[in-house]
Amino acid sequence: MSSIYTLTTWVIPLLLCVILHEIAHGYVALKLGDKTAWLMGRLTLDPRKHIDPIGSLLVPGLLLLSGSKMLFGWAKPVPVDFNRLNHPKRDMGLVALAGPLANVLLAIVFVLLGRLILFILPVDNHLTLWLLENIKNGIGLSLVLACFNLLPILPMDGGRVVASLLPRNLSIKYQESEKYGLFVLIGVLFLLPAMGIDIVGWFIGTLYPFFARLLNIFM
Repeated sequence: MSSIYTLTTWVIPLLLCVILHEIAHGYVALKLGDKTAWLMGRLTLDPRKHIDPIGSLLVPGLLLLSGSKMLFGWAKPVPVDFNRLNHPKRDMGLVALAGPLANVLLAIVFVLLGRLILFILPVDNHLTLWLLENIKNGIGLSLVLACFNLLPILPMDGGRVVASLLPRNLSIKYQESEKYGLFVLIGVLFLLPAMGIDIVGWFIGTLYPFFARLLNIFM
């Protein structure tokens, strides 16, 4: 029963985090000239348009039920045709940054929502406790996803930002590494930690306190 309760406090925050992340990419791409995501109906909160059965449900569900300390998931990536952007090289970075920025803004919304709930509902109410647990999980997930997606590895958002900032010749060469991106991610997520080298943990641990201090403004 406790596992089911725990699952209910993670599902809504996880879906919000990954769906709004993808919508942000598509919305900024639309504003910068690419209508691909909009034409495909991806600028919507309808989970059916975004949920990846494996990345949005199976993987995070199994991690939760197994008691794993690491929780992550993903939605279907929003399609963006970088060549249709007004300034492809520059705008690629702006579209990429939109996702992590959306997660940080969502964390701020969670904080403000928590303050509102504590103001209008009794603290010892079961509903209040359940809502606050959702909010706490939402804040943590939002910030972790923002940090994780800023990893400077293609096709992660951080990789797109790096490609956007590099001089054109270096950017083209760097973008060629995307075909190996999945293998690099598997390596840094699973193989290196098995050898005692946790690059992802170090990266998130470095960025997370910065975003957490930003949230303190709204606490």
